[in-house]
Amino acid sequence: MIGLLLIGQSYLCSAQSADKETSVSNAKSVEVYYFHMTRRCPTCQAVGSVTKDALQEYYGSKVPFSEYNLEEENGEKKGQDLEVSGQSLLIVKGDTKINLTSEGFMYARTNPDKLKSLIKEKVDSLL
Repeated sequence: MIGLLLIGQSYLCSAQSADKETSVSNAKSVEVYYFHMTRRCPTCQAVGSVTKDALQEYYGSKVPFSEYNLEEENGEKKGQDLEVSGQSLLIVKGDTKINLTSEGFMYARTNPDKLKSLIKEKVDSLL
């Protein structure tokens, strides 16, 4: 029974693994995107809320934050635009895409201040 729960949890919260930085577009501003599925575990929810809180705390409205449900039409389209196929936390500026998905899932619930610090470090490097 415990094995089934772990497998189910793993499936629901399987974060997309990708290169830390890759090329995307030519936008000039920094934007942060969080992609998720409809069913979200507490960790999935924490990634979104900690990220939103960090951006508001450090940048106010200067750095936009957008959440997309990959199971909805607009989320699926935006995910395709950014080459996302699973739960992902991305910081994007121009042709740079920084993937903080692993760190988001690692720290959102256990050490949110560390995640906030990582977000600030990566966003600052692009400003």
